[in-house]
Amino acid sequence: MVLLVTTRGTGRWMVPKGWAEVGVAPHDLAAKEAFEEAGLVGDVSPEAVGDFTYEKHLDNGQKVLCKVGVYPLWVTQQLENWPERQQRETRWFTLADAARMVDESDLVSLLLSLTAPERR
Repeated sequence: MVLLVTTRGTGRWMVPKGWAEVGVAPHDLAAKEAFEEAGLVGDVSPEAVGDFTYEKHLDNGQKVLCKVGVYPLWVTQQLENWPERQQRETRWFTLADAARMVDESDLVSLLLSLTAPERR
């Protein structure tokens, strides 16, 4: 299962993600964003299962191509309240269903690769 969140701007389904922060390891940032965007608490892997790219639309009208590393988080709890609860919807999906819900082709491919027999 994978949890997707809606984006604040367009309401598209996406995995929790954020901007890089100086001094924060990528896997720790992934866990921090999962908490802030979806209230998830758990153990994060320091190794990414893959990455994807997407086009970020900035408030000033510019578009930036972003590369996102995806780190597994073994969720022990989803809190009832979290920082962005009022700004996003969250929902659990099977990997195959999540792949149908997201728009980014690289993320679709990554999610589908995680359902492959060699990953089970």
